[in-house]
Amino acid sequence: MIALIDVNNFYVSCQRVFEPKLEGKPMVVLSNNDGCVISRSAEAKALGVKMGAPWHQLREFAQETGLIAYSSNYALYADMSNRVMRVLGMFSPHQEVYSIDECFLGLNGIGGDHTELGQSIKQTVMQWTGLPVCVGIAPTKTLAKLANHIAKKRTNFSGVCEWAKFSAAQQLQIMSEIEVGEVWGVGRKISQRLNQQGIYSAADLAQANSEQIRARYSVVLQRTVEELNGHPCIQIEEMQPDKQQILCSRSFGQPIYTEQQLAEAISTYIARAAEKLRMQKSVAASLSIFIRTNPFRPKDPQYSRHVMLPLSQATDDTLKLTQVALWMLARIYRPGFRYAKAGVMLSDLQPNTAIQGHLFLQTADPIKRAELNATMDEINRRWGRGSIHLASAGANHAWKMKQNSLSPFWTTRWSDLPVVK
Repeated sequence: MIALIDVNNFYVSCQRVFEPKLEGKPMVVLSNNDGCVISRSAEAKALGVKMGAPWHQLREFAQETGLIAYSSNYALYADMSNRVMRVLGMFSPHQEVYSIDECFLGLNGIGGDHTELGQSIKQTVMQWTGLPVCVGIAPTKTLAKLANHIAKKRTNFSGVCEWAKFSAAQQLQIMSEIEVGEVWGVGRKISQRLNQQGIYSAADLAQANSEQIRARYSVVLQRTVEELNGHPCIQIEEMQPDKQQILCSRSFGQPIYTEQQLAEAISTYIARAAEKLRMQKSVAASLSIFIRTNPFRPKDPQYSRHVMLPLSQATDDTLKLTQVALWMLARIYRPGFRYAKAGVMLSDLQPNTAIQGHLFLQTADPIKRAELNATMDEINRRWGRGSIHLASAGANHAWKMKQNSLSPFWTTRWSDLPVVK
C-alpha cells in the first residue's frame, strides 16, 4: 500500500501558521513580481478567484471583498516543506518527496488500520508544523493520488481516504465522477485527445484497452491505466534522481536598459544555479543564457536572444561559469531596449567524479577553487543567500522582482523570529 500526503493550499497555509488572524479569511499568494494568483484559500475559491488570475485585475475586487494578498516567500515555504517531510519520514522507511508539498510513503509491512494511520499522520503534521494535510491510501501511486483528491473534495472523509475501503462497484462509481484530466499523469492536451476517443472520466480510462492506449499514446499512459486497475507500475523513488538541467530565470521588477544591470542579474542567476549543481554533486558541460523584452508591450521595440555554448571542460565553478556567461552576454546584448527578463540554464550534466580532463586547458588550482566554492556555499547557507557573492552580481539590484506584500521570514531569519507575548 502507498500513501500520498499533500499539504492543503500549501503557500497560503504556510502564511497562516504564523499569522492565525488569517484563518477563515479569503487570501491568495502571488507569483513572482506579484503577477498572478498561485495559491488560494478555500474562502478565496468560494469568492470565485481563479488560479492564475492577474493581480492587477483583482485589486478593486480585493478592496470590495476583503481579499488579502501576499507575495511569494520561497524561503519560508522551502523551510516549512523540509519540516513536513522530516515529520512524514518518521512514519515509513520508504519515502519519496514528490514536490514541495507532496510526499509518497510506502506502507508495506506496516500493520494496523491504514485509515487510523492516516489520521495519525494528519494530526501529527498539524501538531508539529501547523500545516493541514490530506492523505490518500491505495495499492498504487495513481490511485493514492486519486484517493487524496477525494479526501480533499469530500469533507465526510475527515481528510483521509483509503481506496480499499470501497467495494469494486463504489470504486467504479467514484471514478466515473472524476474527469479524466484529474488523473495523475493525464495533462490537458492528452485529456482532450481522450475526450475525442470517448474517454471522459477516470472510469472510462480504467476500462480502456491498455495495449491500444500504449499504441495511440505512450507506455506512460498505459501504466496509468494499469495503476487505475490496482496493478502497481510506478515504484516509490526513495532517492531523488539528479536533475538533467538546472534553470534559473526571473522577470525583473522594473525594466532595465544597461548591460551592467543585465550582467548583475546573470551573475546572480549563475551563482544560484551553480550552487544547486554542487548540491547534487554534478558538473555542467553546456551553458545557455537568454535575455528578452516584454512581449506583452507590443508598442515597445522587441528583442529576444538565446545562446548556448558547450564548455571546453565540464565544471561546477561559479567563477568560471560567470566568466563564460558574461562573455556570452556581451555578444547578444543590444542597447536601446527595455529588458524584462533574463535567465541561465546549465545542461549536459554529469557526475563530478567523472570530469573529462583537457590536455591544453589552463585553469586555476581545482582544489583551491572547490574549497572557495564550498566556503561561499556554507556562508550563504548560514547567513542567508547572497551574503557573499561575486562583485559582478552588484549590490543595488534595482532589477529584483517586486514583492510589495512580502511576509517576514519567520523561520529563516533571526530578526524575523516570531515573538510570543
